[in-house]
Amino acid sequence: MTIPNIITILRLVAVPLIIYSVIVGWHKLAFWLFITAGISDAVDGFIAKRFNQASELGAYLDPLADKALIVSLFVALGIQGYIPIWLTILVVSRDVFILSGIGVAVLMGNPIDIDPLKISKANTAFQIALVCLVLGSIGFDMPAELLVKAGTFIVAGLTIASAIAYLLTWIRHLSDAD
Repeated sequence: MTIPNIITILRLVAVPLIIYSVIVGWHKLAFWLFITAGISDAVDGFIAKRFNQASELGAYLDPLADKALIVSLFVALGIQGYIPIWLTILVVSRDVFILSGIGVAVLMGNPIDIDPLKISKANTAFQIALVCLVLGSIGFDMPAELLVKAGTFIVAGLTIASAIAYLLTWIRHLSDAD
């Protein structure tokens, strides 16, 4: 068990606390916990690379913790009406779509390497920025409707573009196997 893995597990364990904070209206706490989770993600990655503590477990846990946090927050904020529900459905559906594609490839005996695409990294960055903006605006009572609306459409566009990019990658992967 490496230090980066411990940090990642703590981030994963923090997800329910962050979601609970959103649900009960402790938005400032949710904001700061989300910021802390983001910092911990950067710290565990830095330690893993700098001190040669990267591990196979960490390679699975880190993206799992990131996805658990961001998807859970989209669901919680969507249900409460802070993020449009259609965007929540789009974000969750994209992740289900990607996981399903990976599963189908495995079932077909042709597993696909899971390397995040650049468009996917941009999508994740904008999803994080939108969640941070929403939590900050409601937690600190700062008007940000226009920014949230712009962020919503940027995230929607990137989510769709990312899903299409993964679909094309999946199709190419399965076609190359023939």
